[in-house]
Amino acid sequence: MSSSRSDKTEGTHQSIYVDRDQGDDMRVFVTRDTANQALQSIIQVHFEKTLEKKRQVDLQKKELWKLFMVFYLFLAILLVGVLLSNRIKCRHSWPPIALCALAHIIFYVAMAQTLRAVNGFKYQRRCHKLTLALATEKLKALRGNPADSVSEEDFEVHYQEPHDDYLNKFQRKWALFTLFLAATFAVMVSGIATSLCI
Repeated sequence: MSSSRSDKTEGTHQSIYVDRDQGDDMRVFVTRDTANQALQSIIQVHFEKTLEKKRQVDLQKKELWKLFMVFYLFLAILLVGVLLSNRIKCRHSWPPIALCALAHIIFYVAMAQTLRAVNGFKYQRRCHKLTLALATEKLKALRGNPADSVSEEDFEVHYQEPHDDYLNKFQRKWALFTLFLAATFAVMVSGIATSLCI
C-alpha cells in the first residue's frame, strides 16, 4: 500500500493501517480476518434480531385473533338475544345499538394498540433484514477480494431502513381494518333495526 505516511498498529488479533495520503481525510485499513470477523458478527446479530422480531409479530397476531374471536362472539350473542327477545320493541332499539357501538369502540381501541405493535415489530424486522442483506453482500465481496487489507468502508455496515413505500403498506392495512370494522357496525345496526322494526 503506497502512502506518504502510514501508521501501523498491531494487536493480538488485528492490524490497523491509517493512510494519510489526502491530508486530513484519513482512510482506515484493517486485515481481511478482522473485517471478516466484524461482518460475521454483524450478520449473526441481525439474523438473531430478525428471528426475535418474527416471534414477537407472531405473538401479537395471536392476540389480534383472540380479540376478533371475542368480539364476534359478543356480537353473535347480542344479535341472537335481540332476535329471540319478545320484550324489546322498535322504540327500544337504541340500547342494543348503543351496546353494539360501545363494543365496536372498545374493540377498535384494543385492535389499534395490537396492530400498532405488529406494525412496529414488522418495521424493525424489515430494518434488520435489510441490514443483514447488506452485510452478507459485503462479506461475499470481501471473500472475493484477494488483498491482505481492506478499507473500513468495505466492511462498514450502517443500520438500514426501508423506503416510504413500506410504511404506506401499513397505512393501507390500517384503512382496510377501519373500513371492515365500520362495515361490521353498519351490518349489526341494520340487522338489529330490521329485526325489531319490521
